[in-house]
Amino acid sequence: MTSPHHSHHSSHEHADTISQLRDTVKKVCDDFPGEYWREKDRARQYPSEFVQALTDLGLLASLIPEEYGGSGLPLSVGAEILKAIHEFGGNAGACHAQMYTMGTVLRHGTKEQKELYLPKIATGELRLQAFGVTEPTAGSDTTNISTMAVRKGDKYVVNGQKVWTSRAEYSDLMVLLVRTTPKDQVKKRSDGLSVFLVDMREAKGHGMTIKPIRTMVNHSTTEVFFDNLEIPASALVGDEGKGMKYILSGMNAERILIASECIGDARYFIKKARDYACERKVFGRPIGQNQGIQFPIARAYAQMTAANLVTEDAAHRYDRGEDCGTQANLAKLLASEASWYAADNCMQTFGGFAIAEEYDIERKFREARLYQIAPISTNLILSYIGEHELKMPRSY
Repeated sequence: MTSPHHSHHSSHEHADTISQLRDTVKKVCDDFPGEYWREKDRARQYPSEFVQALTDLGLLASLIPEEYGGSGLPLSVGAEILKAIHEFGGNAGACHAQMYTMGTVLRHGTKEQKELYLPKIATGELRLQAFGVTEPTAGSDTTNISTMAVRKGDKYVVNGQKVWTSRAEYSDLMVLLVRTTPKDQVKKRSDGLSVFLVDMREAKGHGMTIKPIRTMVNHSTTEVFFDNLEIPASALVGDEGKGMKYILSGMNAERILIASECIGDARYFIKKARDYACERKVFGRPIGQNQGIQFPIARAYAQMTAANLVTEDAAHRYDRGEDCGTQANLAKLLASEASWYAADNCMQTFGGFAIAEEYDIERKFREARLYQIAPISTNLILSYIGEHELKMPRSY
């Protein structure tokens, strides 16, 4: 995803960049306080102004190489941007896909595709926020998807349905995984899947229908229906039938970036809980003096610190081009659990006030719970570790 000259950089060389990026992100988050997010949450609106502010500062183009107008930063530095957004009270759910979905195009796209799309994605003129993978009947069994694209001359015709395609209404382009060879004609389950970069501006109303799904959190997620949608053959990314391989590296990047957001959330909850515990007095003393309050916050800090190290390790392996499936999965597992533990204890520390909207805790609490389910469920991660690391019999 990054140019090779990053591979030998140590994290120390990026320390200045990271500290500058954190300052920049903090300024943006200060401009969009809790009130802004509460309003969006209530109305279930997309935080366009926040996304635009990040875009204008080039933050969402941080992983796009410089030759295409981005900053060419490694994933480990991009991850720090998302970590900071969550730590300083924002939510990157509206825009994080811009970071990892373009990696599929960057690594496997043609020269024409890269030159056509990446510079415009970098400036924000085009948004690539949508990732069409999951289907209602396949769920986490990605190789079992049935949405088909059939070649007809210089076009493909797409039929089927996707679910949990977040930000589809706020994206110009979609990375779409579909079957190009019927299931019964492939040797391996992961064969016969292809990736397309679909121009949604042309597709909407011409075979593509988007239906929003109301959820516990304001995640702008949708169902997408394809009814004889025609897309040009030039929309194919890489080779036909090799799509599963292409999106796997993108999924590792996604897990590392989401883990980083969870670390940011954990830090947010720990700071909120710590500050409140020190100033809130009950029975004539600050509640933080009580070990029943102090110890869980301290434990949350310990869990966050450990998860953060695993997440950073995963990101550095990714940047060096090493296999990082296990590390990316572990990072996502540990960070999502650390953020949930911190969230739960922050609720407990604030007591009744935690459920009042104005403290922002109940909203962040709801948001934090999602990450043990998406973008991959904890059970699947445990299966992966059991099979690949511990060499136990595959459970599915």
